Amino acid sequence: MKVTYSIIERDQLDAVFAIEQAAQSHPMSRSVMESCFSKRYFNAQIVVDGQVAGFYIGEFVLDESSLIEICIAPDFQGQGLGKQLLEHYISAANTKGATSCWLEVRESNIGARKLYEALDFNEVDIRRNYYPTATGNEDAIIMSFFIF
Repeated sequence: MKVTYSIIERDQLDAVFAIEQAAQSHPMSRSVMESCFSKRYFNAQIVVDGQVAGFYIGEFVLDESSLIEICIAPDFQGQGLGKQLLEHYISAANTKGATSCWLEVRESNIGARKLYEALDFNEVDIRRNYYPTATGNEDAIIMSFFIF
């Protein structure tokens, strides 16, 4: 299995948007995704044997980075690619000069929370009723990682 990373160019948006639609219960809109191509954002896609398997979008302001989205296509989930992609995000944020990384995760997304904790993200706060669900809303867990 050959794994590579590359920056997502605007003309590659269709592939990552399709992954977003397939993998998320409440995906971001295309217009929101397109807005993440401005100066303060950075991104990467993970490509496995020539096929886009996932992506992340990060934001960098001053010395902090926020993980806006990280997503692995359903056909590629469970292969450790999410961990590899998260490590790539942390490295890219560090290269940009970030001293901390922040993210929000659905309270019910136990798998993602375990992944973040395995890479030393810590729970720092809760945003009540932040994420929409099929039956209402659920809390967002705010997590952070400090780069030394």
